[in-house]
Amino acid sequence: MLEGDIGLEGLPPKEAPAAEAAGAVDGEGAPPGGPGAQAAAMRVNEKYSTLPAADRSVHIINICAIEDIGYLPSEGTLLNSLSVDPDAKCKYGLYFRDGARKADYVLVYHHKRASGSRTLARRVQHSDAGLAARSARQDRPLPGKAGPVGAGEPEPPLDYHEDDKRFRREEYEGNLAEAGLELERDEDTKIHGVGFVKIHAPWNVLCREAEFLKLKMPTKKLYHINETRGLLKKINSVLQKITDPIQPKVAEHRPQTTKRLSYPFSREKQHLFDLSDKDSFFDSKTRSTIVYEILKRTTCTKAKYSMGQGEGRKKESALLSKRRKCGKYGITSLLANGVYSAAYPLHDGDYEGENVEFNDRKLLYEEWASYGVFYKYQPIDLVRKYFGEKIGLYFAWLGVYTQMLIPASVVGIIVFLYGWATVDENIPSMEMCDQRHNITMCPLCDKTCSYWKMSSACATARASHLFDNPATVFFSVFMALWAATFMEHWKRKQMRLNYRWDLTGFEEEEDHPRAEYEARVLEKSLRKESKNKEKRRHLPEEPTNKWRQRVKTAMAGVKLTDKVKLTWQDRFPAYFTNLVSIIFMITVTFAIVLGVIIYRISTAAALAVNSSPSVRSNIRVTVTATAVIINLVVIILLDEVYGCIARWLTKIEVPKTEKSFEERLIFKAFLLKFVNSYTPIFYVAFFKGRFVGRPGDYVYIFHSFRMEECAPGGCLMELCIQLSIIMLGKQLIQNNLFEIGIPKMKKFIRYLRLKHQSPSDHDEYVKKKQRYEVDYTLEPFAGLTPEYMEMIIQFGFVTLFVASFPLAPLFALLNNIIEIRLDAKKFITELRRPVAVRAKDIGIWYNILRGVGKLAVIINAFVISFTSDFIPRLVYLYMYSENGTMHGFVNHTLSSFNVSDFQNGTAPNDPLDLGYEVQICRYKDYREPPWSEHKYDISKDFWAVLAARLAFVIVFQNLVMFMSDFVDWVIPDIPKDISQQMHKEKVLMVELFMREEQGKQQLLDTWMEKDRKKAEPFNNHSPTPPAPPDSPDFPGGAL
Repeated sequence: MLEGDIGLEGLPPKEAPAAEAAGAVDGEGAPPGGPGAQAAAMRVNEKYSTLPAADRSVHIINICAIEDIGYLPSEGTLLNSLSVDPDAKCKYGLYFRDGARKADYVLVYHHKRASGSRTLARRVQHSDAGLAARSARQDRPLPGKAGPVGAGEPEPPLDYHEDDKRFRREEYEGNLAEAGLELERDEDTKIHGVGFVKIHAPWNVLCREAEFLKLKMPTKKLYHINETRGLLKKINSVLQKITDPIQPKVAEHRPQTTKRLSYPFSREKQHLFDLSDKDSFFDSKTRSTIVYEILKRTTCTKAKYSMGQGEGRKKESALLSKRRKCGKYGITSLLANGVYSAAYPLHDGDYEGENVEFNDRKLLYEEWASYGVFYKYQPIDLVRKYFGEKIGLYFAWLGVYTQMLIPASVVGIIVFLYGWATVDENIPSMEMCDQRHNITMCPLCDKTCSYWKMSSACATARASHLFDNPATVFFSVFMALWAATFMEHWKRKQMRLNYRWDLTGFEEEEDHPRAEYEARVLEKSLRKESKNKEKRRHLPEEPTNKWRQRVKTAMAGVKLTDKVKLTWQDRFPAYFTNLVSIIFMITVTFAIVLGVIIYRISTAAALAVNSSPSVRSNIRVTVTATAVIINLVVIILLDEVYGCIARWLTKIEVPKTEKSFEERLIFKAFLLKFVNSYTPIFYVAFFKGRFVGRPGDYVYIFHSFRMEECAPGGCLMELCIQLSIIMLGKQLIQNNLFEIGIPKMKKFIRYLRLKHQSPSDHDEYVKKKQRYEVDYTLEPFAGLTPEYMEMIIQFGFVTLFVASFPLAPLFALLNNIIEIRLDAKKFITELRRPVAVRAKDIGIWYNILRGVGKLAVIINAFVISFTSDFIPRLVYLYMYSENGTMHGFVNHTLSSFNVSDFQNGTAPNDPLDLGYEVQICRYKDYREPPWSEHKYDISKDFWAVLAARLAFVIVFQNLVMFMSDFVDWVIPDIPKDISQQMHKEKVLMVELFMREEQGKQQLLDTWMEKDRKKAEPFNNHSPTPPAPPDSPDFPGGAL
């Protein structure tokens, strides 16, 4: 098909090529006047559009770089509509319409598409209005404005808000063009009312920005990596053969023997780099990062807007005020204000389906995001290549954490099996289960509860021994050292990745100020300026000394232009709100735990009067299980609420940079979620059964509910139940079902909404979507904070109370094996491609991990000392046992109570429930007997056990922390081989530049020698007249 056959509206066929050549939509370089530039600006793809020829709306912004960069526009920058299958040529949206320029980034905006009654002339008029913002800068008439376009039609009602957004987009895109980017707009899409702007960074812009960002790029210089020798080489060879089946089939994951020397990119030293293939020198991740940096710093400050004649004055002032506050900033502000609805880099292509071209996304889906490869290592280098260093470090950290859980799980299983094997040899539980002892226990509640036999708690006592045995002390020490070893192992792994990813010399520069911060600073400066004007207005004028007045005015102007910053006084209301809100939310958490306690007490009292013996015998299990489920539901709900509140509290603080915002958000969210997740566990571990009083003098809540007691075997079994249900429930429901279900539900809702909004034309529906349209339907990337948060909370479950639940590492390991593939699948299939961010570590999360590790030592010391019976058993064994065994321990821990000392109204309603009259009942405490002179007072045994408990806490804490610090000191942060390689790189770089300097010096010496030889004949024949300047003998003359 010839171009003359296609035709352009308003042009004869022979004039169409000329219109194409002059068709820069922004008006730069287009001949003034005539409708040819208009028609070329509205050029349409014949195959892609389903509208009639007069109603097509594909706008192409074909903008060249500014002249001082040296970019020369080529003829290939125009939309190529002569292709038979343009969608296939541009790889369905991955490239511009010419099929040569790659779409590095996409901006998305909503627009109100004109109704079917409007003609193409109306659309051209709409486009010309957008061009005015850029062409007016050149003070010349807009091309295509001379003709009376659409003059005979009634003027449609104007939407000032939409027009304001449109003009801001036009100005912003013009500024992007001045920065050197090339743009292509597409509004004729399958998604109704949504337009896309594809952005391409040409080679000169990539080079310029890579130099600004100091990106390290591989040079031509190759060097060999030092390999291990001798026995270590053989061991590594054997390990590689053994682990080969679990290695991903990815080229980047294979062990490398050579490495390219890297150096920060410089346009002056391009000869150092291998530029044979410029298209692949900067990969898609780097290209999108460069474009995003330009988008962030490009501003929109001069949006010109006309409201019409005598109409909408209030709207005009509001819009101008809003533009003055928010129009100064880059893409973040434009997204926040709805000028653009989304901005994202494109995925490399489809990940599944027939005839799908091979790409990194498809490879990651097959070798990383599939549940069938759960047993394989992660291809971390490919993850970094596709998503960037920050996301690569997260998955590397998650992989190291999961690997380190393997030895912890093995030891935990051994500890659990040890408890299982020795349960029949445990003398205290055997005494509790012995029917011959016939110990009668005091009632667990007032009036409704009756006396009961200790042997009825036999099953609980035997189960407690599974987790309350001497091996748990060893396991607590082991897990403290495990946490220290894990942190050191991660630091070494992080250094290896920094070396491999060329981040060794990378230092994070100060980020751009956030849009909200700049808006607050602008408001403050405007208030300050208005106050100064008000003061000057009321001050008397001094006409006598005009020079002095001029100096004062100039100095005032200088002060007003000084950089305004937000001080702590400006943020004090936000800080105060943060403090009050956090205290209030922590109080709410405590109140909910108190409510669950009241539920447990009241439910236990209600079940005690049940007529069914089976119900009465299982009161403790029923109450514990239902209360834990209630706690789990409340924790999951409050986690979501606290996450939103933490974000709101961080926003009102108005942090300056995104890094500061993220760190403050992480701290608040972690604090609130930590309290929310662990408060019920802390209650069972350290408070339950501690403040119950004694028979005849119990402690009551609200004068009606008696505090609940621990089981005869202690509270450790109940702590284990609480910990296991909350940990497993959070992992199953919150981490897995929510991560799978919520994104799919959002995607389905978005699909239904877009399907409802899209035209029902069958040809439009069956048309293959462009890449940027498919990616737009995906979920936006919300950051790594939720991913890290769930793992840090899990790390707390694994380390903080591990003395009560040795199987916690095993359940965490099983969860993480699924979590890695689940997160991978979410990043590959459910989320838009995030912008690659450079990072050399995991940031504040490392400090949180260290803090949790230190806290775990203290908490485990208190759990072993105060929650378990480990210390009372040691005290009895070495101080009170008559034969050096544990026989008699249970009787030693029980005190006696005379039932005649019950307070009025608290004695059991049925004192003969056991079939005989009870005179003395027993309860678990260290108190004097009723026949003592100081009956029911604290006994000396209590103080002896308390002293032993406190001594154990001090010794355990200091010993374990010393051992952890010793591990930290022994293991170097930087592996020796990496340190040697880094030193070798520095030496090679110095040698490279020395050889380059020597080559330059030799070349300079050669030129000087030639000049000297040419000058010798003139010195030898001085009488000879000098040669004329045009002579070939004259130095620098004609050639």
